[in-house]
Amino acid sequence: MKAILFPAKGVVELTELPDPVPRSGEVLISVKASGICHTDFEILRGNYGDGAFPVVPGHEFVGEIVGLADGVKGLSLGDRVVVDPNLECGHCRACRRQMAHLCEKLGAYGVTKNGGFAEYCAVDAAAVRPIGDMAYDLAALAEPVGCALNGLEPVKHRHIENALVFGAGPMGMIIAELLAKTRGVAVSVADVDADRLAFASAAGHTALHAQSNDLAQARHGFDFVVDATGKAEVVSKLTHFMASGGSALLFGVCKQGVGVTFEPFELFRRQLTVYGTHSLNHNLPDALAAIQRIGPSLSGIVSHRLAIADTVKTFQAGGIRASMKVQMAG
Repeated sequence: MKAILFPAKGVVELTELPDPVPRSGEVLISVKASGICHTDFEILRGNYGDGAFPVVPGHEFVGEIVGLADGVKGLSLGDRVVVDPNLECGHCRACRRQMAHLCEKLGAYGVTKNGGFAEYCAVDAAAVRPIGDMAYDLAALAEPVGCALNGLEPVKHRHIENALVFGAGPMGMIIAELLAKTRGVAVSVADVDADRLAFASAAGHTALHAQSNDLAQARHGFDFVVDATGKAEVVSKLTHFMASGGSALLFGVCKQGVGVTFEPFELFRRQLTVYGTHSLNHNLPDALAAIQRIGPSLSGIVSHRLAIADTVKTFQAGGIRASMKVQMAG
């Protein structure tokens, strides 16, 4: 089969690998769509955990079951499925607390085991979820939507009338869509890229240039503020925009070792909550339900669907300028 391989740190290849053979309890998936994530580039750079070079990347993927090994029940050839990539130990403190995504020995398809940037992938049958007749490009957003839902979990029961999301990239827009379309929140999106701001505006959100006076004047104006940029200089200003009693989510991935400064007295006096998030926590059914609720418009976040050879070039180039979500189409 054709596959994209990270044979070593910083190296990307299009190669031929033997078709995987599912072991007991596994299914073989013909990959139909696989999304590029910022995490994939961090894996390539050797900045994401231990990694497992050589590895086929890809943790946002969907496809059709074309093989069943012994011990698989409840699944059939031809089933259309999405893959839950996280692989936990099941025994550590985090796992015992139902926080599998924070497992002390966390692995994942596309990180520590071969993933979805290939024609085929063998995965544990327990890792797949049916997608029905949902379009493959839309269903491949289930993993990032699951990550966003996990990030929003701590404010699930908080009263939020309005929100500000910094970053109109794929994840910022997914969070904005979830807040607006599933919770009825009035969402403003801040960015410096004119095309991304136009995209946010077309989706029905208030688009604010991150250096505009309109944004600067929004002091203490939002119940909920999200950083989806991963830039420390943005994170350091979040409390400026938080209403008293408000919350802020650090969703973007800042560089390790970089710090920011908050004034503890302000967090105390205005009762502010600042929290982080990591990955998804086996919530793909919720993610698929949210995608159904938002509707096909969410697929507009997918700006490019590429053949495998062009996907390799995208990895080698470090991404596509002015893109949103990029997917390999099977």
